[in-house]
Amino acid sequence: MKATPNDVMRLGAQMTMLAWEAQMVVAMRTMGMAGLWSVLPSEDERMVAEKPAAFAEAAMAAGAAGLAGKRPDQVMDAWARSLRRRTGGNVRRLARRGPKLS
Repeated sequence: MKATPNDVMRLGAQMTMLAWEAQMVVAMRTMGMAGLWSVLPSEDERMVAEKPAAFAEAAMAAGAAGLAGKRPDQVMDAWARSLRRRTGGNVRRLARRGPKLS
């Protein structure tokens, strides 16, 4: 079965959200390094340590989708959804901490 225009639009939305969330995390972490956002002291280490596991999980999700015979857009969607679990969680966690007011 071929991808429909809706399938392609859904993947585009998924990738757009991944990009937005990643940029929001980068912005909040950068502001944290500058002393403008309230972050835990372990945030610098966390941002480095989480990458290998996140990308390995995404690769496994994409690989599983590919081995299951999914279409290319579905394989990419599995990859993006896996990464969005991390970026979305980071956005929510960092946003709760908020700007450093003192």
